[in-house]
Amino acid sequence: MSAEPQTLVPHGAADSAPAPHGAVTGAPAPETPFHDLSHYVVIPRLSGLSLSADGTRLITAVATLSGDATEYVSALWEVDPTGSRPARRLTRSAKGEAGAAFAANGDLYFTSARPNPEKPDEDPVNALWLLPAAGGEARVVLSRCGGVDRVITARDADAAFVQASVLAGSADEEDDEARRKARKEAKVAAILHSSYPVRFWDADLGPAAPSLFALEAAGPSGPGLPTTVDEGPARRLRPLTQGIGAGLRNRETHASPDGTTLYTTVARPLAKADLRTELVAVDVATGTRRTLLSADGADFAAGPVSPDGRTVAVVVEPHTTPSQSYRSELHLLDVSSGQLRRLAAGWDRFPHPAAWLPDGSALLVTADDAGRSPVFRIAIASGEVTRVTHDDAAYTDVVVSPDGAHAYALRSSYLFPPEAVRIDITTGEATRLPGPVERPAIPGRLEEVTGTAEDGTPLRAWLALPETGDAGDEGEAGEATGSHGKGDAGRHPLLLWIHGGPIGSWNAWTWRWSPWLMTAQGYAVLLPDPALSTGYGQRFIDRGWNAWGDAPFTDLMALTDAALERDDLDPERTAAMGGSFGGYMANWVAGHTDRFKAIVTHASLWGLEGFGPTTDMSMYWAREMDEAMTSTHSPHRAIEDIRTPMLVIHGDKDYRVPIGEGLRLWYELLSRSQLATDEHGRTPHRFLYFPDENHWILKPQHAKVWYAVVNAFLAEHVLGESRALPRELGL
Repeated sequence: MSAEPQTLVPHGAADSAPAPHGAVTGAPAPETPFHDLSHYVVIPRLSGLSLSADGTRLITAVATLSGDATEYVSALWEVDPTGSRPARRLTRSAKGEAGAAFAANGDLYFTSARPNPEKPDEDPVNALWLLPAAGGEARVVLSRCGGVDRVITARDADAAFVQASVLAGSADEEDDEARRKARKEAKVAAILHSSYPVRFWDADLGPAAPSLFALEAAGPSGPGLPTTVDEGPARRLRPLTQGIGAGLRNRETHASPDGTTLYTTVARPLAKADLRTELVAVDVATGTRRTLLSADGADFAAGPVSPDGRTVAVVVEPHTTPSQSYRSELHLLDVSSGQLRRLAAGWDRFPHPAAWLPDGSALLVTADDAGRSPVFRIAIASGEVTRVTHDDAAYTDVVVSPDGAHAYALRSSYLFPPEAVRIDITTGEATRLPGPVERPAIPGRLEEVTGTAEDGTPLRAWLALPETGDAGDEGEAGEATGSHGKGDAGRHPLLLWIHGGPIGSWNAWTWRWSPWLMTAQGYAVLLPDPALSTGYGQRFIDRGWNAWGDAPFTDLMALTDAALERDDLDPERTAAMGGSFGGYMANWVAGHTDRFKAIVTHASLWGLEGFGPTTDMSMYWAREMDEAMTSTHSPHRAIEDIRTPMLVIHGDKDYRVPIGEGLRLWYELLSRSQLATDEHGRTPHRFLYFPDENHWILKPQHAKVWYAVVNAFLAEHVLGESRALPRELGL
């Protein structure tokens, strides 16, 4: 449910980039973008991939920094699937464009809140736009007061569907618009709830909820006055999921190739504030709905539909308990008979279904695997699993060419951010396509570290190491430009960076948690996968289930010890940090060892008994965390044993790990600190608070502050250096 593994997730030849904001005119360029935060936040970022039905066009979105450097704005780019032509930009606006989806005839749909040039007086909303296959400018296909969330298209038919939010009491589109305007004019923000949940990640849920619509021609709307030949018909939305309530929030929907059926995941509220997800089929012609899969104690999620429309890939997740760990299983559903069949049952991985081969003989999936996330092919008849890609990368957004010879995907690793590639499905060779963005220079190298757990289980981690050589010059205050941090013996300080999840893995590029910003400071960064991590089999997860402070902690220490056996790392200069579940582990580390010189804990769990009922999706944690778990493995119980300076970081809009966790941690650190205070009564602990950020720190200017404060804190306690803090903090 999360794009990055460091979050706490419930189970279940391009245009030139803008000049770096704040850069000094005439200043020399940094050694790499990672040596200067103003340069780092400017690096363009790719996401999403859409392939036309004939396989000739491939679209991705590229996010770049806005002119005022306070947000990212995305644009659509076309990448040549053959790799012979450079990428070209298709859209351009201050508001940006996203959600690209091809119609069967090659027209390209997308969503954007940019102004409608044909109705310049209207307030812009996130509308549905269409860029004709034959070329020309995009035009608005549909605009509504509540905006458009996404568009879904059928591969083989002239059928398109829209997901958009509707106020619960609205009878139709006109009524919905009137209610929204009345609410806006009255300046009412209150929401009345009758079910759970009420928040999700960083969003307050309600009073509107998503609904699915068929996008149709509205028919003649006037006296038939003459018009141009390119004027398309007016469009309207025909509702398909009335009365479904909030069940479509954050759920997957797939259209059958012929456009006659939508398969969607729907959340059903249960007694005692619980819920489960079901698989529902929506008949497009009539709007009737049929529940295909529903069972107590399990969640079902819709996957892609087979080319003949007869089979749906389904991910089944049995509900967890204190003794039953997280599991994810791939099944096939015969939509005619209702028969559900487990696919690749003997494969000890968690496959994510991506795309069918055109002849329906196999399903392409991705799965975490020992610090990578390759593409695999699973034969439908036999369930045989074959690894397709063979590099050290992670693959997402996989689509397949019409002839089944190639797949296209976004590929990343810790050595490069996401880029579009063409995969030969027979050989597995992945070829990088000419894209909108060049790979940034990386300040270091990547190696693997292996170790052995207390119970004999093999362990592994990535280790990002700085480039060897002389230390760099000090840069502008607050920027990531400091020395390489080598000690007298030429050894690098070690930073243990713990991933979140807890079900996750360090296996793909992440913009939010970049080890290279720290190697540019001279740190070696250890990225370990302890117990509970994915890609190592079910038993690896079972080892840490309902006992977060046991095997996950000892695994982290074992891998730290293994890394420190190297001659190029300094065991006397070490620090630990993590976010979300990684923040929980950082707190646990702080209370159970004093081996580290400093600890950074971001969006972290502190008191488990308080976290469970206040997080946004409490039912998930209520299933897993029994009284024994919360009493034995809550970090707050070791507050008296913390003797390491801690930097606490939290955003007020974090609903996954509510701000109360950070506030309680901060108060108890100060009120029960074992560290000496200065003449002003201050301890070495610090609290970096973001009133308008959430579980992640998303705004570019705040990301710069985050890293600058972290760098200064670590430099003080690990390197023995004093760093100036960003002037924007007002200190």
